[in-house]
Amino acid sequence: MSFFQNKIVPRMLGIAAAAAFGLWVFIEVAEQVLEGETGSFDRAVLLALRMRGNPVHALGPVWMEGVARDITALGSIPVLSLFVIIVALFLILVRRWWTAFFVLLSTAGGIAVTFLLKHVFGRARPDLFPHGDIVVSASFPSGHAMISALVYLTLGALVTGLTTSRTIKAYVMLVALGLTAIVGASRVYLGVHWPTDVLAGWAAGAVWALAWWTLVELARIRAGGVK
Repeated sequence: MSFFQNKIVPRMLGIAAAAAFGLWVFIEVAEQVLEGETGSFDRAVLLALRMRGNPVHALGPVWMEGVARDITALGSIPVLSLFVIIVALFLILVRRWWTAFFVLLSTAGGIAVTFLLKHVFGRARPDLFPHGDIVVSASFPSGHAMISALVYLTLGALVTGLTTSRTIKAYVMLVALGLTAIVGASRVYLGVHWPTDVLAGWAAGAVWALAWWTLVELARIRAGGVK
């Protein structure tokens, strides 16, 4: 059966197009940040999420910041690493050795790239009001946004490969995208990241996940479609 009949080529083209768009978004945002052109936008968004006249307090009920910290933990390295290890062990148990290796390597590589980018850009954290969470690294790009994007999108892609139902595939990817979105949004709400940090993190994480998906697709083609 040809590649076109298997819809492999169209899928590969779609992945490549999405990756190219994500890379373009990251580059555009990074350039604007380096040139200092995002300051007014970033400040306006952060202050819009705080109480007028008293930016120490975030908008919403007093318990909202606690909820935001709980949500932001879903993008932390310890929580995401736990998810990845659980999935990798499951894959090993069902003898999907290469897929387990792919998940572990893509995640470890993504974390390393995230901190490399933080070191290169060295952007300072927001200083408009006290942070709502503990921070220990540079601001750009958002590590929570980038790593949650690459992990949740990668795991989502693995799950969708287990079903032929379009409804289930759409649901799984919506969940993956939703988790990525709320983790990034929580970083801005807590005041620990500029909005452009999160946007760049989402873009970079998606590009990283898509790049690894491409490698997997190429490996499947060489193996004659074997997963």
